[in-house]
Amino acid sequence: MNLQFLGATDTVTGSKYLLREGGGAVLVDCGLFQGYKQLRLRNWAPLPVPAASIAAVILTHAHIDHSGYVPLLARQGFRGKVYCTPATRDLCRILLTDSGHLLEEEAEYLNRHQLTKHAPALPLYTREDALRSLKLFHPVEAGKSWVPAAGLQASLSPSGHMLGSSFVHIDNGQRSVLFSGDLGRPNDPVLKAPTRMTGADYLVVESTYGDRLHDRTDPLQHLADVINRTSARGGVVVIPAFAVGRAQALLHAIQVLKERGTIRSLPVYLNSPMAASATQAYFKHVKELRLSVAECEAMTRDVQVVATPEESQRLNARHGPMVIIAASGMATGGRVVHHLTAFAPDKRNTILFAGFQAGGTRGATLVSKSPTVRIHGQDVPVRAEVAQLDTLSAHADAGEILDWLHGFAGAPRQTFITHGEPAAADALRLRIERELHWQCRMPYYLETVELD
Repeated sequence: MNLQFLGATDTVTGSKYLLREGGGAVLVDCGLFQGYKQLRLRNWAPLPVPAASIAAVILTHAHIDHSGYVPLLARQGFRGKVYCTPATRDLCRILLTDSGHLLEEEAEYLNRHQLTKHAPALPLYTREDALRSLKLFHPVEAGKSWVPAAGLQASLSPSGHMLGSSFVHIDNGQRSVLFSGDLGRPNDPVLKAPTRMTGADYLVVESTYGDRLHDRTDPLQHLADVINRTSARGGVVVIPAFAVGRAQALLHAIQVLKERGTIRSLPVYLNSPMAASATQAYFKHVKELRLSVAECEAMTRDVQVVATPEESQRLNARHGPMVIIAASGMATGGRVVHHLTAFAPDKRNTILFAGFQAGGTRGATLVSKSPTVRIHGQDVPVRAEVAQLDTLSAHADAGEILDWLHGFAGAPRQTFITHGEPAAADALRLRIERELHWQCRMPYYLETVELD
């Protein structure tokens, strides 16, 4: 059995791990690269193996950096099954089709405004590609084992990162490998805590926050402070948010603050049809949540969902106080980009990020306090306040990762540190080696290792 790292090395995007056993191959996660151009170009490069040679794909969760390459893999000839939890399948139906639509929309915008060096600019894949790929999805319940390829047994366990997210455990009868995917937090206000795992012979663990601890400030108070001071200026709070997971956590938090009287009753707009659809999936899979059905319904009780592009454009002409939650979470695309163009130049407003911003994204540019941000070929001045709310992060921090690892019955033969910027991954490697005395390494892109 050998393992090749096709993504998520020295970066938090593009998660793909190719596990070969005998003559078969299983791809764990199938994500898009995001951020820096040199990373995004990898999305256009052919995989080092023919897509048709892959027997199965197993997804840890639905976020695009873990699932967004599936339509492209299918277009390249993959005809196996895509295994995931039922909730992940439901969310991928929303996320992948939206991803294809946004890719088409972006290409059309660049062509119409002649902002591209290509003639014409083409989308990486289309909405139709995404719809066709969904026919390959095969949901499996967490806790049940199945055979994804000859000689392999696989199972999923809840990881607490987002609705449907899971750890992936694969065993060939002699050796086992555990993939953390994205590890959630033990005290998330919406999701249940990650499953305590007993371990495996080999571990692939994420390191997004491997070099830091989350701020222990009450996230509700932090959010209230941002909203209240922006409202006092008569400004608009624009929150770039992942449509699945972060948007729902923010809606729940704002509703709680309103009920407590901590913030005024101001208009809240959810400018993401995808996020609105994803919220319905929360109702369907409420057993995975800490929230009751009534609390889920309260999330959107006083929220105005922006359905059409025309409504979104009219929103840019409105004045505060108000809150706009719009995708995407790193401001790499989607309707939030147009809101940044409209609201970032005004010092009364606030751009509030509620999660990690990968290098090379507009979000990373903004949180670095850059005076301008590049949007559709133009440098937009940034006079608005830029704030960050890491306390709502859905990723475990370094301490929480170590606490989860302490639950293992024994040390893995090798621990592979992935899905982190270089400084974060190396910091986690050092902590694991010093505190747990485990053997660790940071694999490089396209590296293959034998799992003896």
